[in-house]
Amino acid sequence: MSEEIEIKFIVHPDAVSAIAGRVSACGGSHTDPQHLINIYYDTAGLELRQHGVGLRVRGNNDRYEMTAKTAGTIVGGLHQHPEYNIPLAGPEIDIALLPADIWPPGTDVTTLQRRLEPLFRTDYRREKWVVTYGESEIEVAFDQGEVAAGDLRETICELEMEILRGNVADLLAFAGTLCADGGLRQGGLSKAARGYHLAAGNEPREISALPLLRPAPKATVEEGLTDALSLALAHWQYHEELWLLGTPLARESILSAIMLIRETFVVMGNMIPRKATNMLRAQLAEVTDRIQAPDSNPRDLCYDAVYLQCRLALTRWLILSGWRDNLDDKARRKLDGSFKRFADIMLSRCAAELKVAFGRVMSHEEYQQQLPRLERRIMAFHLLSGAYPVKKVLSYILHWQALQQAIILPATNNLEFMRRQALTQPGFWRSVSNR
Repeated sequence: MSEEIEIKFIVHPDAVSAIAGRVSACGGSHTDPQHLINIYYDTAGLELRQHGVGLRVRGNNDRYEMTAKTAGTIVGGLHQHPEYNIPLAGPEIDIALLPADIWPPGTDVTTLQRRLEPLFRTDYRREKWVVTYGESEIEVAFDQGEVAAGDLRETICELEMEILRGNVADLLAFAGTLCADGGLRQGGLSKAARGYHLAAGNEPREISALPLLRPAPKATVEEGLTDALSLALAHWQYHEELWLLGTPLARESILSAIMLIRETFVVMGNMIPRKATNMLRAQLAEVTDRIQAPDSNPRDLCYDAVYLQCRLALTRWLILSGWRDNLDDKARRKLDGSFKRFADIMLSRCAAELKVAFGRVMSHEEYQQQLPRLERRIMAFHLLSGAYPVKKVLSYILHWQALQQAIILPATNNLEFMRRQALTQPGFWRSVSNR
């Protein structure tokens, strides 16, 4: 078994030649384009998919290889997956050659083999380079072709960078050098994920609500921080794809993800010093302005260097725990503490702040002045409330969101009613001393 650690980018059609030139200029060894055909297998009920296993056979010049990729993690555009590669004598799949422990307990491999069927295929030309960067050896693969399931097809135009030897820090730094002139965007969907979607009928993906952060029961504050940033980046990536596919409302979901990241920095501000997040805050502010611009076009913006460098900086900061170098011992002890207790304290503070801000009847202008504060506190509730029953949390948040909408749309004439409703609801969290 090996662990595949790679970062994926989608290449803008107009940047194909420029990107290939950038990689070639890095030196290293080059492999001429090869034609690769991959057939992905699963049962009719997608049992492998449900257990986090992707299974394919790759053909290249009469050489065949079977690969099983097991469930891994995706943060930003960085993919980490355990994988098994088995040479085959021909194109016929033989899962008996794979380790038995990748299957659920009690799996009858012979029976499973009989039930497998081709589900979709990828057909593309791959050009490769192997470059040395820092202490690492990195393989860069440029793939151009298509993924197909039946009559449904989708274009592949991707750049993948994988660590052959070395460390993630070098991989991310090298990716940053290639992205400096734009033409790329981070890719959250693998070829396999796109193929499964086509095989399921290519139904339009829908906008999803910003979920509550649900850390592990005994998570530390630092684990809560990483979970929050991972959630926000995943929400951003998913809705970026929708925005590019022509769903205008997805832009608001991207802005919500960015606001969640910024609010995470605020909530953690008594542990992580401002200097650790200053550059990220500035990048996020600039990207927010670009997204909100009346003439913003996702087909230009999402491949823009400034936009991409912001996404990469966040991924790097998260993967490499970029806050740690700026912490003193007191802050480290706080980050090692209970996220649940920290969340209870901060929920009490957020609620108290809103009660002061909206504790009296105000003019329309005063409500407008308090709107940014309300939006930030709603994001804080998404960040801090995951340890409690979802229905109670969502009911609490919905009352504040109703007030938010009443401020944005004052013609509804129910502003005062919404204010009183939000203020009088009891807190759902356990009362904790702020000391």
